[in-house]
Amino acid sequence: MTKFTALRPVLWTENLDDTIGFYIRVLGFTLMGRNDDWQWASLRKDDLYLMVSQPNAQESPDAMGFTGSFYFNVEQVDVLWEDLKTKAKICYEIETFDWGMREFAIYDNNGYILQFGEPMDYIGNTE
Repeated sequence: MTKFTALRPVLWTENLDDTIGFYIRVLGFTLMGRNDDWQWASLRKDDLYLMVSQPNAQESPDAMGFTGSFYFNVEQVDVLWEDLKTKAKICYEIETFDWGMREFAIYDNNGYILQFGEPMDYIGNTE
C-alpha cells in the first residue's frame, strides 16, 4: 500500500515577491529555493513546507483562488495570536471553540485564509 509522507501545497500568486515577503516577514518562513524563470519558490517553517508559484501554461490564471482554508496546528497559539494580530488582516479573532480547539485566522497577501489552532488539552502543557 502506498504511504503518504507529506502534503506540500502550491499557492498561486500574481506577485511572487509579495507572497515570499509575507510568509518570511509575517510568519517567519525561510526561503528554501527560488526560480524566477519558473516564477516559483519553496518556503519552510519548522516541519512545514509550501510552494508559491504563478500559474503555468497548463493551469488557468482564471482559476486563481482557493475555496477553503489552510489550517496550521501550532503550539502556543496565544503567543502566535499576539504576534500576528497587528501584522495581518484578521479573518476571525482568537477563540476557544466547543470542539476543543483554540484558534484564529488571518488572510495572507493573496486573500488565502490561514487558520491557526491548538487543541485545548495541549494549552499550558509543558511536557
